Amino acid sequence: MTPPPPLGRPRNKDGPSFDSALDDSELATVRDALTRGRWADTRTLLARTGDDWDRRGHRLVVLAESATSAAWAREWQLAEPDSPDAAALLACATVFRALHGKDSPDAARALCLTAARMAPRDPTPWLAILLLARRTGTDDERVRAFDQVRARHRDHHHAHHLMAACLAERQDGDRDDPLHEVYDFASWAAEQAPADSPLAVLPVVAHAERYRVLAGAGLEPADPARSGHWTTRRARQVMKAAFDWWLEWDIDEDAADAADTADAADTADAADGAGAAAATTAHPRRKVDLNYLAHAKLHEGRPAEAAALLTRIGRHATHAPWSYPDRDPRKSFRAARRAVLGAA
Repeated sequence: MTPPPPLGRPRNKDGPSFDSALDDSELATVRDALTRGRWADTRTLLARTGDDWDRRGHRLVVLAESATSAAWAREWQLAEPDSPDAAALLACATVFRALHGKDSPDAARALCLTAARMAPRDPTPWLAILLLARRTGTDDERVRAFDQVRARHRDHHHAHHLMAACLAERQDGDRDDPLHEVYDFASWAAEQAPADSPLAVLPVVAHAERYRVLAGAGLEPADPARSGHWTTRRARQVMKAAFDWWLEWDIDEDAADAADTADAADTADAADGAGAAAATTAHPRRKVDLNYLAHAKLHEGRPAEAAALLTRIGRHATHAPWSYPDRDPRKSFRAARRAVLGAA
């Protein structure tokens, strides 16, 4: 176990980035190249990522968010019509176009199913369908998409986060139900996951997603600092279990980054960039979990623990949950840092 960094000023003096690439600098570089039409860099990155499904899903989603990604994916597909990576990128990019009203959900779903047929073991096309179904589909469609993802990678991080958000939005009555299905879902997922899985933090995510829904309905204060949502006995148990998991399984990210760089180089040399998994130490979406956990610890009234987490986060802030329920995430994140670190 690597101890948390000292409680003090964070190692990164820059402001929060809110970059969906998080701390994957290689991904950020390739994404920038893709916006300029250099899809060959994307091909190399995805080939090197291999069947690290969480990392592949994270990278494809980030690459697909750009407004020009669908056009460049089509150009790639014209050059390499049998490429499952090109098909997956086009499917994910078209999903984002559909979510922004620039393409039809039916067309996006059809492309996802095509990509799924080209790579039957890849959960990413089904992740894209789940992203689409969250906004445009039915409960049954969301559950089916989640089940398809889980059949291919049972601990898929992003899919579990999406499903928690979907379940949290089911509201009966005029109060929070401690037996709400999102809490049961998150507890089940955390219990069945391997000991080192970041799904251990999913109950914290579920708690934040329920706050988003309750506050949006006027059943909790719009200011999370005024809410008792994080101070109930059950909430404290959830926060403690997640923080204890982080203390046990947290890694030294500088060492991990060095290992990732070395592994990527070794993989490229050994496999010539074709189909090999990128061996990594750090989970690609770990910063997402740390943001949820820091947010929870802050509102639980645990400033020392929040400070340790915010220091580990550095500049890699995420919109959720700092934007909940309808707040400026940059202001919320900076206020949190000032409160526990004395620095914005």
